Amino acid sequence: MIARIALALFVPLAFGIAASARAQDVPGIEICTVEKTMERRTSCLQSNVDFLQKTISKLTSDHQQKLDAANRQIANLQGTVASLQKLVTDLQTAQGKLADDLKKKADAPAAKDAAPAAKEGTK
Repeated sequence: MIARIALALFVPLAFGIAASARAQDVPGIEICTVEKTMERRTSCLQSNVDFLQKTISKLTSDHQQKLDAANRQIANLQGTVASLQKLVTDLQTAQGKLADDLKKKADAPAAKDAAPAAKEGTK
C-alpha cells in the first residue's frame, strides 16, 4: 500500500523533471567559443544577438512606461502647486483686506470720539 502511494507520487515528479530537463533551449547568453564548427558558432552568436536585442527592447519599453508615468505624476503635481499658489495668493489678499478693514474700524471710532470733544470746546 505504501509502495503504491510512493510510486503514485514519484512517477509524476520524475516526468516533470524529465520534461524540464529536455527543454535546453533557454534564452540567454551562451559561450560560443566552445563550438567547433563555424556554422554552430555563427548560430550561437546570432542567438546571443537576438537575445540581447529582445532584452534591450523590453527594457526600453519598461523604462518608457516608467518615464510616462513619472511625467504624468509631474504634470499632476505642477497642477497642484499652481492651485496652492493661487490659494495662498487669495488668502494673502483676504488677509490684507481684513487688516485694512480692522484699521478703518479702529480709526473710525477715534474720529467719532474726537468730533464731540471738538464741539464741546467751541461752546
